[in-house]
Amino acid sequence: MRAPRFWWEPSLSFQARLLRPAGALYTSIAARRMRRHGERADLPVVCIGNFTAGGAGKTPTAAAVARLLNAAGESPAFLSRGYGGSLRGPAQVRADHTAFDVGDEPILLSGIAPTMVSSDRPAGARLAYEIGATVVVMDDGLQNPSLIKDCAIAVVDGTTGIGNGLPLPAGPLRAPMAWQWPKVDAVIVIGQGAPGRRIAEEAERRDKRVFEATLEPALEAAKFLKGKRVLAFAGIGRPEKFFETLRACGAVVEAARSFPDHHRYKAAELTALRREAAARGLQAVTTEKDLARVAAVRNAEPWADLMVLPVRLRIENEAGLRNLLLRRINERRLHVA
Repeated sequence: MRAPRFWWEPSLSFQARLLRPAGALYTSIAARRMRRHGERADLPVVCIGNFTAGGAGKTPTAAAVARLLNAAGESPAFLSRGYGGSLRGPAQVRADHTAFDVGDEPILLSGIAPTMVSSDRPAGARLAYEIGATVVVMDDGLQNPSLIKDCAIAVVDGTTGIGNGLPLPAGPLRAPMAWQWPKVDAVIVIGQGAPGRRIAEEAERRDKRVFEATLEPALEAAKFLKGKRVLAFAGIGRPEKFFETLRACGAVVEAARSFPDHHRYKAAELTALRREAAARGLQAVTTEKDLARVAAVRNAEPWADLMVLPVRLRIENEAGLRNLLLRRINERRLHVA
């Protein structure tokens, strides 16, 4: 879906007020779901989620957490429900899988650590245990009660925060904040902005750890794009974030094409984008997630000069986050022992 603009307006719009009754219904359903009791996995579970629907930066954060755990001697495995893929799992992502099989996020994560796709989260955790992982890193699932989390981290976009603060569909919240705060141990705010600062301040009042972070583009790609006239396209939670990153690299974004989050490209769409870029003499560039979905389109013409701009999360207090993760993991192991 494409997030409506009124979600991110600080004051309640006419559309938000109109949808409030539907939000109340969604809230009652979410409440019943979040009250369910979960299963304790054989491994410690670290959950990377967000308060809102899409676009906060969960996947780069999950990748950064796995790298921290790897460096600390752990053997993490990712667990994803595989949104956008056809496999229900539990299954480990293989080299011959495409984004249409397992989803775009698992394709990216599988290049960092073993990645399990499972609509049944406990079954996915059991598979991670069977392959020899020592800790599960869940990409999303903060509001899913099926697995007990040993450490839960909410990722927040500093620019947008929690938007108008209403639940879906009147706003971007997956559940009211009063129900979500007790579920999290820490908040990572990505980027600057008053909305993110307000969430950080509230987290500190609630005695939650707060970490600041930024998404940084790969240096070589950023150097190449400086001064380049580009056609940029993205089907992610907030495509405008990608376009802003390109401009920050010094690229001249002459054409920006937005698609819904996890958009499943058709060959004709890719052909139209490729021809437009060629006709206007523009460098076509997209995100890593989009590239995974582009590569899955079997009947599309080859697009050899399509460029991707990788990004990586830089955490300000990386040592503090690592210590929090390891403390929670060790507490779980001591409790089991």
